[in-house]
Amino acid sequence: MTLLVVMGSGETAPAMRRVHRDVFAATGDGPAVMLDTPFGFQENADELAGKTLAYFAESVGRRVSVARWRTADEPLAEREQALAAVAEARWAFAGPGSPTYALRHWRGTPVPDALADVVERGGTLVFGSAAAVTLGARAIPVYEIYKVGEEPRWVDGLDLLGRLTGITAAVVPHYDNAEGATHDTRFCYLGERRLTRLEADLPAECGVLGVDEHTALILDVKAGTARVLGLGGVTVRRRGRSTVVPAGEQLGLAELGGLLRGASAGGAGATGLAGVSSALEAPGQRPDAAPVVAASLREEARRARTDFDTALAAADVAGCVTAVLALEQAIVDWQADTLQGADRDVARRTLRAMIVRMGELARVGARDPREVLGPVVQLALDVRRRARDNRDFATSDLVRDRLAAAGIEVRDTPAGPEWSVRS
Repeated sequence: MTLLVVMGSGETAPAMRRVHRDVFAATGDGPAVMLDTPFGFQENADELAGKTLAYFAESVGRRVSVARWRTADEPLAEREQALAAVAEARWAFAGPGSPTYALRHWRGTPVPDALADVVERGGTLVFGSAAAVTLGARAIPVYEIYKVGEEPRWVDGLDLLGRLTGITAAVVPHYDNAEGATHDTRFCYLGERRLTRLEADLPAECGVLGVDEHTALILDVKAGTARVLGLGGVTVRRRGRSTVVPAGEQLGLAELGGLLRGASAGGAGATGLAGVSSALEAPGQRPDAAPVVAASLREEARRARTDFDTALAAADVAGCVTAVLALEQAIVDWQADTLQGADRDVARRTLRAMIVRMGELARVGARDPREVLGPVVQLALDVRRRARDNRDFATSDLVRDRLAAAGIEVRDTPAGPEWSVRS
């Protein structure tokens, strides 16, 4: 296979493990490298690189090495080493960071040709998040618009998508982003208003290719197909008109290009949006049969808290412990994800709250107090009944009052005395 893989986000998240494994299986054996350029400007770049390599080794089961290219001004020997590593690679990857930083340090260098060559000689190129933005003919300067407040605009992309597939598009990852909660952060943090404004500035032949978070668009250049895997979908948008291709569906590259130019779905040359199995899936492992995977650590925390609350209400100690351990494991599993934001803090606060509530459960006990107190209370009620039978109301009232002082309420009913433990 000759694959160009576009990921909307979550390149190092647990939710994308299966996609990575399937892509590696389709790619076959050979050297795997990661270009660190998109996050090369960050002070913790070494840490991010280490986390990424650990994710692929521990979660995906493949050894990946770094082709260091943090600036275009790296020492000549290091630049040549990076280019040599990419030239030998069967699989190459780049992910989170700043699209414009990556473009600035790739454009005018041998890097774009080296990346294209990976696919052209039968390998796989995987670009996600910031790196995915650079693939199109036009690219969004995300940080400059969303964080700095510059006017919405396009910059020239590498157009590796056009070079490898003939498709002209602006690639927009994080397409379904919902971090803003009260404000629109869809479409790579642009929102509808700014994306609509930017669309008007695109060349006539260029549409928007939106990839949801924790979702991958698998472009098989040799077979001429485009397949969607992961948790979301891919949106082909043309001047405000959108066609959504959900996970598990496939269409031809010719149809995908046509949609980006404004053609209707199902036009000439289309393979159709049909769930056709591919080499990226093992038999019987269709996406709709896969286990439900959380799209974020925050979602994992919410799920664990719900399970914990349910178990606590039922005094199910084993269930409480299971929920706590599941969240602790989720925090470990997600630690390689470089796009967590505040999710890790939320998960830790949730975990601490669950532990505190387990402490309270240990203090009061999880067993039904009626189970423990029943024999003693029944003995006291028998004494009270005999006293009443003997018209010894002073003793009868004393038994009732002493039980009440101990937190046990006695109610006389036509069917006999009933008792309960006050909370």
